[in-house]
Amino acid sequence: MRIWSLHPQYLDTKGLVALWRETLLAKQVLEGKTKGYKHHPQLTRFRQGEKPVDAIHYYLKIVWEEAGKRNYNFDKTKFIVASKPPQIPVTKGQVKYETQHLLNKLHARDYNVYLKYKDDTDIKLNPLFYLVEGSVEPWEKLSV
Repeated sequence: MRIWSLHPQYLDTKGLVALWRETLLAKQVLEGKTKGYKHHPQLTRFRQGEKPVDAIHYYLKIVWEEAGKRNYNFDKTKFIVASKPPQIPVTKGQVKYETQHLLNKLHARDYNVYLKYKDDTDIKLNPLFYLVEGSVEPWEKLSV
């Protein structure tokens, strides 16, 4: 499971669809509707926020909006957003790690999308997050 801090605009088709599915699973976990994935590290930051369930619903809304821009038909009934929840901090080190991780995936999976973003120095975050100083987040499972 990968819940990206980066804005979903950077994802290729396969990545966006995977993000949608994985975030729906994360929503089920945070709502207490599943037995598995309860302690998945990607959910740590949501649980540390003030309103974890509201935050994951808002995250889904952002993914859904990106899908709509691409004329994909993701199911809007899968999330509810009453208002924007409090933002969640993400460290500069985490964003740098995720950016490189995504570029590696794009290089292998969709070279044209890779070329589009490989030199981007102003990476946008999912609006749920805000940037703070720091290294890679402690919950991140670093790929070797």
